[in-house]
Amino acid sequence: HFGFQTVSEEEKGEKVYQVFENVAKKYDIMNDSMSLGIHRVWKDVLVHKMNPYPGTLLLDVAGGTGDIAFRFINYVRSMRERQLQRKLKHHQNLSWQEIADSYQEEAVKPLGDSQVVVCDINKEMLKVGRQKAQHLGYSEGLSWVVGNAEELPFDDDKFDVYTIAFGIRNVTHIDLALQEAYRVLKPGGRFLCLEFSQVNNPLLSRLYDLYSFQIIPVLGEVIAGDWKSYQYLVESIRRFPPQEEFKAMIEDAGFFKVDYQNLTSGIVAIHSGFKL
Repeated sequence: HFGFQTVSEEEKGEKVYQVFENVAKKYDIMNDSMSLGIHRVWKDVLVHKMNPYPGTLLLDVAGGTGDIAFRFINYVRSMRERQLQRKLKHHQNLSWQEIADSYQEEAVKPLGDSQVVVCDINKEMLKVGRQKAQHLGYSEGLSWVVGNAEELPFDDDKFDVYTIAFGIRNVTHIDLALQEAYRVLKPGGRFLCLEFSQVNNPLLSRLYDLYSFQIIPVLGEVIAGDWKSYQYLVESIRRFPPQEEFKAMIEDAGFFKVDYQNLTSGIVAIHSGFKL
């Protein structure tokens, strides 16, 4: 499916690519407009749920604009700073030189050995992400790779965590993307997916439908000059499997301890699973 249309597999890939090519430059401002800024909170919750430790190697798929990557870097930096403060607090007899050396090490390696690889099939989205990273001052521990979620250009058992936020519903074969996620994760690695889902409040569901189909395409036209792309994005949300069905798909890919957390009455859900 391409939204509510039925198209060939090849045509779907091309059409989805074109959608994100079209919306890349206005992607962030449209996210803020469509969600009233709540998408920022959802992404914060995802990273807090991940709770990455210094040394974590993260793969963020379909993460072209860098939202998850930047949050990951901020989280790890903050954790490293807290660890340093605890270390110094519990070693009151450290000399001035030892304290200075500790801070020097932190300044040189604020992320420790943590790294995040942002992988996206769309070069225009990655271009926007790189520009944001440069503007915001993110460089260390961050790399950008063009790649397809269904055929990732990485070795087996490589990453500690795999994230995909608002991307998996756009792939042609969700089952293949899940299998690739499983393949590239280390044993003990974690899969985390933030995606639009099925609203569990009947009244909110009706209001959400009205807003989605009557307002969002209009916002797309006014802000981004692109009605059709945002009409597709709304339709693609309705085509995505509900929470329990997607959970079963993740389990079929081999993941264990699969669960999900509904946010904003199920407008979005975070699915989690582990490779054991």
